[in-house]
Amino acid sequence: MLNDKSILITGGTGSFGKACTKAILERFKPKRLIILSRDELKQYEMMQSYPLARYSCIRFFLGDVRDKDRLYRAFRDTDYVIHAAALKQVPQAEYNPFEAIKTNVLGAQNIIDAAIDCGVKRVVALSTDKAANPINLYGATKLCSDKLFIAGNSYTGNSNTTFSVVRYGNVLGSRGSVIPMFMKQRESGVLSITDDRMTRFWITLDHGVNFVLQCMERMIGGEVFVPKIPSMRIADLARAVCPECRVETVGIRPGEKLHEVMIPLEESRKTYEFDDYFVIRPDIPEMLPLYEGQGWRTVHEEFEYNSHTNEQWLSVQKLRELIATL
Repeated sequence: MLNDKSILITGGTGSFGKACTKAILERFKPKRLIILSRDELKQYEMMQSYPLARYSCIRFFLGDVRDKDRLYRAFRDTDYVIHAAALKQVPQAEYNPFEAIKTNVLGAQNIIDAAIDCGVKRVVALSTDKAANPINLYGATKLCSDKLFIAGNSYTGNSNTTFSVVRYGNVLGSRGSVIPMFMKQRESGVLSITDDRMTRFWITLDHGVNFVLQCMERMIGGEVFVPKIPSMRIADLARAVCPECRVETVGIRPGEKLHEVMIPLEESRKTYEFDDYFVIRPDIPEMLPLYEGQGWRTVHEEFEYNSHTNEQWLSVQKLRELIATL
């Protein structure tokens, strides 16, 4: 699907962007692969891994999703966009709410406008478990972003642009993951966790990249794709990282949940289940016929995809095996 196509990744120098770039270059032969990000140092460092002499298709494009004019320039003659740029740190978003809104919400609007006007065929936007029933500003901005991308399908007019969202949980070893913090704390002999009961969904970076690329091919438009992934207990993760350390409970931080939800109970009526993922269909009336006759199986009306009641779990031993791959 991506052979001889132009693909652009916003936030392309982040953890996901670098892994996605690697996967696309290994598995496909794109006409162009455009890395859009605002950090010139990270772009320079990434250029060392992908020199133009060897990777003639790759382009590094300095820009910010807040800058609509720059997006119009970047999206010209682009077929597919993977939107991974965001301000993601919960405490920083709480302290700098205007900045989070400018990037996560207004930036999403800019992506939608530029994609439609430039004739981009498909846009997949990355979301987060924190966007479901949000209690912090980061989650609220990502929920708003999700809604914008879904509604963007109603604004396309004569354009063939379609928008979908991929929502998944914490990424093993990504920037901002708790694992690097535990690794650093290990030197002191004491690991701090917020609550012994806390659970989270967990996904590897490679799994996340593969799922996004699969969804880009599967998408009809307006869906929220949710992978079936395991849960783990933060306390188990601490024991997996450093079994000899003492664990200290420090209390839940502002804006933090005890458990995460990726599909709320209220969305069960429009959720479909597949072998390894779920799809939440949109409520856009003109798009409903696209989902009829698909033979998809619905979930029961009391269904909720919650990290606490999940059927799949990672043991301490499995967590150690995954951490060893980082």
